[in-house]
Amino acid sequence: MDMIPMFLDEMEQEAQTTRKMLKLVPDDKFNWQPHPRSMTMLALATHIAEMPAWTGMVLNTDGIDFSTMDFTPTPIHNTADLLMLLNKSLADGKAALEAATETQLTGIWAMRDGDFIISTSLRHGAIRIGYSQTVHHRAQLGVYLRLLNIPIPGSYGPSADDKSF
Repeated sequence: MDMIPMFLDEMEQEAQTTRKMLKLVPDDKFNWQPHPRSMTMLALATHIAEMPAWTGMVLNTDGIDFSTMDFTPTPIHNTADLLMLLNKSLADGKAALEAATETQLTGIWAMRDGDFIISTSLRHGAIRIGYSQTVHHRAQLGVYLRLLNIPIPGSYGPSADDKSF
C-alpha cells in the first residue's frame, strides 16, 4: 500500500481526537500553566492546532532552521478560534499530501538550529514525527485539563472519565 493514503487516513483519525481535546480548552484558562517552565494552555493548544499544517512544510522544504525561521503563532482569542485553526491546518496538511508523490516522501528533511543539526530523516519519517508530536502535545494538554478537573475524552478507547467504562 502507498504511504500517502495511509498518512491521509491517520491525519483524519488523529484530527478527530484532537478536536475532542481542543473543544475542552476553557477560554478563561488560556494563560494557565502547570509549571513556570511549561507552555501556557493557549500556547500548547495553538501548537497542537497548527501541527497538521507541518506536513506541507515537510513536503515542500528541505528542512527547518529554528535560528532563521520567522514564525508567529496564529492569534487565538477563544476556543472557537482554536477549532477553526485546526480545521485550516488540517485542510492545508491534507492538500499537501494529496498533491505529493510517493517519491517525494523519500527525500531528506532536516531540523536544525543554525549549524547544529537536530535531526535528519526521510520526509515520510519527518511526517511520522509530526504526527507523534501531535499525540505527545495532546497528551500534555490532557494533563493540563486533568489538573483543572476537566474530564478527558478517550483517545484510542475509553478514558477513566467515560461513564460507560
